[in-house]
Amino acid sequence: MTDQPTRPDAVRRVEIAALARSLPIRVVETQVIARTAEEAALAVSAEVGQIVKSLVFRGATSGEPVLLLVSGANRVDETAVAVHVGEPLERPDADFVREATGFAIGGVAPLGSLHPIRTFMDRDLLAHDVVWAAAGTPFHVFETVPDALRIACDAVVIPVR
Repeated sequence: MTDQPTRPDAVRRVEIAALARSLPIRVVETQVIARTAEEAALAVSAEVGQIVKSLVFRGATSGEPVLLLVSGANRVDETAVAVHVGEPLERPDADFVREATGFAIGGVAPLGSLHPIRTFMDRDLLAHDVVWAAAGTPFHVFETVPDALRIACDAVVIPVR
């Protein structure tokens, strides 16, 4: 028997979700925390624009979670995005994010949430050959192809800025 490091449950959930959706990913454990797009870009030697920020919002009318996959180089224009979502958006607290996804803020992955979640993707992510996203913890990220991620997440592509 060999001593193999075990992955945290959240990371395994992301890997299983990717496999179930035929999404090829490469999970990397970073040596430093990667809670922000800048930290993640430094950790994997990528451009900030290649980092996928998985941002959870709450529909102001429905109360339902909405997941935005946003380029690390962009800030979300909530008013513009609300037009595509169909309702105004609110920024929820950390408890709402964890309940909706099963992930803590800083480790929210684009797939592997505990419950189905409507997902929208920043069109700027499609300009890159590869992108990096959180893999369930602030110390785990995964590399993938942006269009394959869009398909796996059933994401609607929209402008976010």
